[in-house]
Amino acid sequence: MAKIFCVANQKGGVGKTTTTVNLAAGLAKVGQRVLMVDLDPQGNATMGSGVDKRQLELTIYDVLLESASINEARVSSEKCGYDVLGANRELAGAEVEMVDIERREKRLKTALAEVRSQYDFILIDCPPSLSMLTLNGLCAAHGVVVPMQCEYFALEGLTDLVNTIKQVHANLNPDLAIIGLLRVMFDPRITLQQQVSDQLKSHFGDKVFNTVIPRNVRLAEAPSYGLPGVVFDPAAKGSQAYVEFAREMVERIKTL
Repeated sequence: MAKIFCVANQKGGVGKTTTTVNLAAGLAKVGQRVLMVDLDPQGNATMGSGVDKRQLELTIYDVLLESASINEARVSSEKCGYDVLGANRELAGAEVEMVDIERREKRLKTALAEVRSQYDFILIDCPPSLSMLTLNGLCAAHGVVVPMQCEYFALEGLTDLVNTIKQVHANLNPDLAIIGLLRVMFDPRITLQQQVSDQLKSHFGDKVFNTVIPRNVRLAEAPSYGLPGVVFDPAAKGSQAYVEFAREMVERIKTL
């Protein structure tokens, strides 16, 4: 049965989508069966997985409104080695259309239950806001992976996210917990980043993943080719770090 993880952070530009697609590709490389769910109307995780969002006939939008199942809407990304439940601009309208629907925050959880047995991991790329879409992701997940830069503003955003997760845990999803914090875009030459990294480790302890993702040009270039960095340039330091992170995730879920 698949473990379901949200990749979430209410702060934008912290590498959520980069982390989602590279973790998915890394897990596929180490032999895991993966479904990547794009919950962001921008559809960047879809495009970054080698799938053209403009060509999709069915998307997560149809699944949330129950006009299609995940079996019908998912596509296989042969280049990347995992399945994709894609998103495009249509998804922005789902928020409004779901306002009056019963159990609207549990729509994704219900849909994923039908395919959990087919995967080892299901990864959900959430938008950078606490919306009905993010809430669907948090209600469906067993845990949250939080990518964050080692900067002081990032610490403030983390406090908000922790409070949100606590509220969802208390009211909607008792299984939900922070699985770990992933330090991304890390440059060890910058003293401030090293200080914040040390603060994170002293405060959160083993909730901080051992793997650190370095700042890496090849990871930044990869989306323009419609691929995760792990597939685009497997030899790059950032790509190797994400494969190492995938191995760490596999080990970590054994203890859950």
